[in-house]
Amino acid sequence: MKSYPISIKPFGERAVLVEWPSKVEVSILADILDFMDAFKELQLPGWEMSVAYNSLTMVCNDEHLDFDNIKRVILECHEKQAAAKTKRVQHLWRIPVCYDAEFGIDIEEVCNTLKLSKEELIKQHTSHQYIVYGIGFLPGFMYLGGLPASLEIPRRAEPRLQVAKGSVGLAGKQTGVYPQDSPGGWNIIGNCPIPLFNPSLKDPCFVKVGDKIQFQQISKAEYNLHKIEGEVGIYKPEKVLLDA
Repeated sequence: MKSYPISIKPFGERAVLVEWPSKVEVSILADILDFMDAFKELQLPGWEMSVAYNSLTMVCNDEHLDFDNIKRVILECHEKQAAAKTKRVQHLWRIPVCYDAEFGIDIEEVCNTLKLSKEELIKQHTSHQYIVYGIGFLPGFMYLGGLPASLEIPRRAEPRLQVAKGSVGLAGKQTGVYPQDSPGGWNIIGNCPIPLFNPSLKDPCFVKVGDKIQFQQISKAEYNLHKIEGEVGIYKPEKVLLDA
């Protein structure tokens, strides 16, 4: 596994920001995830980590953060991790989406802008596997990379004050699903009927950074059925084990 140079700097009083080269690449994400696994093995108490594309925010819950010391630990850990072979468990998740005009409130405008028929847009959106590069700005919001260039479209000029839970959108080089009602500026092309984030569970978000997502088109009737199944907790999204 290729290892990349990293930079480390303070990020407030109790956090550090570790940055990899400013590129969106699968190999960089793999290097970050390998480092996270290696750092967890140190079993240092009080640390939480959050990854986003080419950076890792590391938050210390202790009262005092010795930056010079933790910088040394991070550099040593990254150097040792680069020489090790890491085997991680990753999955491909198949997520249902209804592209009906009731849910895809921007789909006609997106099709006109991209000069695609609705059928071709849906075909392209569902035929690709997207890599989960980060989870934020809302709990459970997955930043998905790997969108084909033919589907790239700018964010809306005027964000909406309210985007419905489950909305599937396009913005720039990304696609994603809104896990809850919120403001947002992505172009909405459909809706996912199943919950992607449940704070009452031990693992609130079943998808992990590094996993892959593939969307599956469903009908309005299937949408209504899966929504009920999701609300009562019996819907199980399809998953396939991947070689990490």
